[in-house]
Amino acid sequence: MMLSHLSESLCFCRRSWLFLLGVLLFVPAAVRAENWPCWRGPRGDGTSLEKNIPVRWSATENIRWKVPVPGTGHASPIVWEDRIFLVSCLEEKQQRILLCYDRPSGKLLWQRVVLTAPLERKHRLNSYASSTPATDGERVYVTFLDRQWMFVAAYDFQGRQLWAVRPGVFHSRHGYCSCPVLYRDLVIVNGDHDGDSYIVALDRRTGRTVWKVPREFKTRSYVTPIIRRLAGRTQMILSGSKCVTSYDPDTGRLLWIVHGPTEQFVASMVDNGHLVFLTAGYPERHILAIRPDGTGNVTKTHIVWRTRQGAAYVPSPVVVGEHLYVVSDQGVATCFEAETGRVRWRKRLGVRFSASPVVAEGRIYFQADDGTTTVVQAGPRFRRLAVNRLGEYTYASAAVSQGNIFIRSEKHLWCIGK
Repeated sequence: MMLSHLSESLCFCRRSWLFLLGVLLFVPAAVRAENWPCWRGPRGDGTSLEKNIPVRWSATENIRWKVPVPGTGHASPIVWEDRIFLVSCLEEKQQRILLCYDRPSGKLLWQRVVLTAPLERKHRLNSYASSTPATDGERVYVTFLDRQWMFVAAYDFQGRQLWAVRPGVFHSRHGYCSCPVLYRDLVIVNGDHDGDSYIVALDRRTGRTVWKVPREFKTRSYVTPIIRRLAGRTQMILSGSKCVTSYDPDTGRLLWIVHGPTEQFVASMVDNGHLVFLTAGYPERHILAIRPDGTGNVTKTHIVWRTRQGAAYVPSPVVVGEHLYVVSDQGVATCFEAETGRVRWRKRLGVRFSASPVVAEGRIYFQADDGTTTVVQAGPRFRRLAVNRLGEYTYASAAVSQGNIFIRSEKHLWCIGK
């Protein structure tokens, strides 16, 4: 009898361990799914850790769903679990709106008017809803231009406005595009413009200004900062307003500055762990690699390499392994050795590019304005994997989350997946 009970106990334990093993084997697949909570994704550099991302699609192939988007805008979608958030502008009503979609089905869950204000002056390639929102999983943070004021607001996931503030003036010449960056308890927004420029950090829960630092050269730029732990310290790094700068994101204190290399900037910066890279701009085009371990003015000491060949003004670059990839506004992609600036390959992919590339599973997705996405294998030799056409113009950068690619075109939001 005792042997029988012992045998039953051993069988039960074995079944329990097999069940636990099955759970553990299942968990990594779920853990690999990443949210895409802000401009350029969870790391702010266009990279995704997701698996089984589609390589090929068309307007009808590998499309899980396609839904209309009211109004116009160039802001990218952001994704948090089963929610997708997007901003747009209803130009006839002069309304800037926030939209919430159900990720699995594409169903519009709610739509809120964030701001009603006169349409600002802008560049023909800009829109009235170009600032990609950001979310921390509890709130969604959006920013628009309200006449001569920067306007920032927070919403919960049910669409209730929690706070709204106007933390500074902003004089529009080419329009507005300042994507919020979330860091600890702060919402950080870049206020580079042709006037008394600044960067401002707001309290996430109240919108109260925590710190606000002036920008020396008072020149319009549209760069979203990146925040990294580099050279033994946390740095918020961005190009813009005739310089490249690093700040302490907790206080706004300036750490180092590089003057130039040009006046105006749009593309965000990236890094490879010990160098930071920029591509810019107007009126001159430049690519720079900079060591981020300096203090004060490091213009003459910390530029590792520079080139003007293949530089982009609007599309941001990506780093994959040992290489830096840049696609110019005119559609020429270049692969550089990140440490040296040596060109490994250069190929024309299209005619006009505004969106920034994204990376998944060692593949780079270059998205042209005409709705064509060219997929290239990352590496020192050029290898084109696919050319995918949606048939609609696409100016917003793609998002990658939950095994899918989300693309905002002129009239629709697309979910691309197997």
